[in-house]
Amino acid sequence: MTHPVRDEIATATQRLAAVGVANPRVDADLLAAHVLGIDRGRLVAADPMTAPQRSRFVALVDRRLAREPLQHIIGSAPFGPVTVAVGPGVFTPRPETELILAWAAGRRSTMRARPRVVDLCSGSGALAIGVATVTDATVVAVERDDDAARWLRRNVEASPATVRDRIEVVRGDATTLDWVTDETADIDLVVANPPYVPTSTPVPTEVADFDPAVAVFAGPDGMSVIDPMVAVIAALLRPDGLCAVEHDDSTADRVIAAFAATGAFDDIRGHRDLADRPRFVTARRRSPHPARMGR
Repeated sequence: MTHPVRDEIATATQRLAAVGVANPRVDADLLAAHVLGIDRGRLVAADPMTAPQRSRFVALVDRRLAREPLQHIIGSAPFGPVTVAVGPGVFTPRPETELILAWAAGRRSTMRARPRVVDLCSGSGALAIGVATVTDATVVAVERDDDAARWLRRNVEASPATVRDRIEVVRGDATTLDWVTDETADIDLVVANPPYVPTSTPVPTEVADFDPAVAVFAGPDGMSVIDPMVAVIAALLRPDGLCAVEHDDSTADRVIAAFAATGAFDDIRGHRDLADRPRFVTARRRSPHPARMGR
């Protein structure tokens, strides 16, 4: 008995839609492509699934029906020009954060000849690896959590040598300066996708059950990481250095106010995502450089 790929995907799509999966056809396609070892675009011309392939496909669909994230099932997540390994213990990078990567790439001409970048709350390393891929910068990837740091090191080590050799992994808390040295100061650009969801905000099952809470939630107002992190960014950046921080769509004004309150930044701007939701804030370090935050 043959198992046409088209029919298997249609059945999987119906099952996934029935339990409220957000993009059932996309997920069914990607799971089928994963089982068959081909790109999604080649599914239309794919040979029928063998019995073992169909059994594996159904098993993976069953895992998705239980709301296990697609990226955990496949074992990786695309992020701009790179793909990072993900799984239990690390936050799965979202497409929205690619906007910060694109913004950072567009700022390369404003940096020095050998730019230095810090990625705070690096997690899987998606932003750090992405920045090192699309620019010639050296990047410091800062992560506090033990589990996330293991994924971060794994992804950096799996990167091409031309990228890997320009990334340094540093264990540190983005809300303090305890980890900062002369090598991690006088920075051209800081990027960050920190925890920022207010604790009372309802989140999808995939987030609640699989993303580590420490990488998602940030106190009642979603600002328990960003507020102290702004002072750290001020201490890291060189005069006229730039930063970009992702935030909850309910806290854009608070993030802008947090940067303004330091007196250390100008050109503070909010940016919206493709769905027209507030997504990240950028700012420039004032020059001349006021006194640095005490260590």
